[in-house]
Amino acid sequence: MVKQLKNCFVTLIIVEIINFLILIVCVLVGVAFVTLLERKILGYIQIRKGPNKVGYMGLLQPFSDAVKLFTKEQMTPTMSNFLVYYMCPVFSLFISLLIWAVLPYETGLMSFDLSILFFLCCLSMGVYSTMVAGWSSNCKYSLLGSLRAVAQTISYEVSLALILLSFIVLIGGFNLEMLNKYQVDCWFIIVGFPLSMVWLSSCLAETNRTPFDFSEGESELVSGFNTEYGAGGFALIFMAEYASILFMSVLFVILFLGGGLFSVTFYLKSVMIAFVFIWVRGTLPRFRYDKLMYLAWKSYLPLSLNYLIFFLGVKTVCFLILVYK
Repeated sequence: MVKQLKNCFVTLIIVEIINFLILIVCVLVGVAFVTLLERKILGYIQIRKGPNKVGYMGLLQPFSDAVKLFTKEQMTPTMSNFLVYYMCPVFSLFISLLIWAVLPYETGLMSFDLSILFFLCCLSMGVYSTMVAGWSSNCKYSLLGSLRAVAQTISYEVSLALILLSFIVLIGGFNLEMLNKYQVDCWFIIVGFPLSMVWLSSCLAETNRTPFDFSEGESELVSGFNTEYGAGGFALIFMAEYASILFMSVLFVILFLGGGLFSVTFYLKSVMIAFVFIWVRGTLPRFRYDKLMYLAWKSYLPLSLNYLIFFLGVKTVCFLILVYK
């Protein structure tokens, strides 16, 4: 009996590992095609073709770029803290891929009850890779870029956490799967449209995207926290950023637009939100840094707090009606 239980346990672990490996492959392929989509859309916004030489209509361009980057010689700055400098991109990509485990896959693939808390923990851990990457390079531009990114990320995490807290109050749990059940008849974007817009712009700031790309302010910081990275290290940071963008698009759909992961409409909505990320990059200029901080602390934070208090009131009234009925 003990031997059978042991065999079942080992089999379960192997199945989970295989599931996670399949998930990683799918995410990385998705990241490759999101980069292609971005280059194509930005090309058409600027009235040009975008990549169209490698493969049919440039479909193999992302894989060609990956081969080029990973086969280039890895240069290491003499004065850098080598081990930390080398491990930061790996840690950054690891966090970006690990965060995908929180999604409600409906097949039992690591979907657990405290998925929203796990998401917030992973989001906070991502700050360290950016900060340490800038510090370990021992370059003033990288350090300035990483400090900017850390201040920005921490500021917008507060709004993201409060918005998630509003939904935790509404659904009464920490599992993302419950959000799908509660949005069968009415999407949350109808209930809290301003909240959805705050979430979307906070996601842009959280993933260091235009118009909040201060960690990579080329005009004043060369290339921000990744100035000293090239070849494979740069590719890993790049993949981590786009994996986060793709995840934020999927999470926006789960939070505000409903739908399970087995419906085609869910993926169409996710691509639409990813398109919005790219569209913003092709349209808006960069914010001034003080305005970015003003927006986080004086606009988004009060709005998120007001919505949280409103949802708490709604939940309390519903509870009282049920009690006294």
